Amino acid sequence: MTVNMTKGQKVSLAKRDGGSLSVVRMGLGWDAVKKRGLFGSKSQSIDLDASALLFDAGGNLVDAVWFRQLRSQDGSVQHTGDNLTGAGEGDDEAILVDLMRLSPAVAQIVFVVNSFTGQDFSQIENAFCRLVDETTNEELARYELSGSGRHNAQFMAKVSRGDGGWTMTALGATASGRTFQDLVPATAGHL
Repeated sequence: MTVNMTKGQKVSLAKRDGGSLSVVRMGLGWDAVKKRGLFGSKSQSIDLDASALLFDAGGNLVDAVWFRQLRSQDGSVQHTGDNLTGAGEGDDEAILVDLMRLSPAVAQIVFVVNSFTGQDFSQIENAFCRLVDETTNEELARYELSGSGRHNAQFMAKVSRGDGGWTMTALGATASGRTFQDLVPATAGHL
């Protein structure tokens, strides 16, 4: 059962049977808005990038997984590869997180998306992020990303470790930056 999330909403990632999740996939999908011209509409290429920023309990960046570093230092987080256009159905980029192997030092994972090619979100449609239980392929939560706006980056969601297990919070906060490094200073407001 999917939970369609709204900005700021938090959901527990505990399984309905009382068990806990072991491996989750954060998927990102998008399409470029077709540009209308004198001779009809034309497709454009927009390179969105999904990144996972791993923070400790003190809010310090421990590691980052992105298109230039596809695996975390401990191997528990893996990016499946860079999609340069958003072409195709379903997840255009995905980040797998093995929650059982994740270093105990990691308290939160913040998922961000940015337009590496610099276009803003007014040129993107059908954008979403979703969290999937990788062991059952069940979609746990989906967050529709805003398709309009002059921003070129967004804090999608965060997954946090707590006493009761893991939770996901839909952030939906706009930002500006072409890579995750540009977004790190603004991340503090979302931890």
